[in-house]
Amino acid sequence: METKDRKELFDKFCDIIEKLRAPDGCPWDRKQTAESLKKSLLEECDEAIEAVDKKDDENLCEELGDVLLVVGMIARIKEEEGKFNISDVLSGVNSKLIRRHPHVFGDAKASSPEEVLKLWNQVKEEEKKKKASLQ
Repeated sequence: METKDRKELFDKFCDIIEKLRAPDGCPWDRKQTAESLKKSLLEECDEAIEAVDKKDDENLCEELGDVLLVVGMIARIKEEEGKFNISDVLSGVNSKLIRRHPHVFGDAKASSPEEVLKLWNQVKEEEKKKKASLQ
């Protein structure tokens, strides 16, 4: 799939969630909170895990969509509350992936999965220490 298609599909996804939460949208979706969606998030993750275990790719694709839907809904709710939005979520995970993969995006070396995990955990520990020192 071309990048343009991904961008268009993601924009459409965000637009649909915005419409569902709008005053003229869906009463059930408008009523949801981050707290009320916790159970759905767990259930959808469990269903995705079950599909992986069963090697059921068709169902896995659907379940990952359901997980993404709940994530998108919670991000939209938080945007409405003025806390953060889906762009903040994406920016945060992009930054984390780059930071925690210095062997790909930096000068560090890791030639095995074990070395990668060790490096990941080192970077994660450094992040925790830095975060703690700022508090």
